[in-house]
Amino acid sequence: MNAKSDRIPADERRVQILDAAVEVFGRYGYAAATTDRVAKGAGISQPYVVRMFGTKEQLFIETLGHTLARLLRTFRAALAEADAEGLSAEARLGAAYLELVGDRGVLLTLLHGFMMGADPAIGPVARGGFFEVYRMLRQEAGFTPEQARSFLAEGMLINTLIGLDVRPTDDLATAELLACTFGDDVPESFERSIA
Repeated sequence: MNAKSDRIPADERRVQILDAAVEVFGRYGYAAATTDRVAKGAGISQPYVVRMFGTKEQLFIETLGHTLARLLRTFRAALAEADAEGLSAEARLGAAYLELVGDRGVLLTLLHGFMMGADPAIGPVARGGFFEVYRMLRQEAGFTPEQARSFLAEGMLINTLIGLDVRPTDDLATAELLACTFGDDVPESFERSIA
């Protein structure tokens, strides 16, 4: 087989790089992440990453967009799924979200993007994605404004607990908040994300 037929198409390579970038930005944050770390994670050269994305800022913007698109696909799949157990749309979306953010790279990339909301280049992407999620909840899931606000607020609490690496303990305050947030059983995806 010749070298030309072994090449990965550019669009597949782009997704490979973005998936690696989710892990790198999630692990190191925007400040400490480098295009070199992303390249190593993707198993390619750093100059290739720069040639494809330009700057680290542009790579992060595209990584954030990639992650937000994954979130929206996850929510839409949960809405489309037939529910044999009689769960509400909120419960199905909540379960899908917990499964998704079990991948700390996804969660932390979203959080880094939201924290950089004042950045002139990253902020518009973060805000646009956040409100695209809100519009999806309103228009596609049929949530009232209050349901959408409550769902997003609960999600931010979950983000904070996972981001803080909170683990079940004997501490009363921790146990109360985890029980209040997750009920009697901490979901498997939450356990995985904090393990």
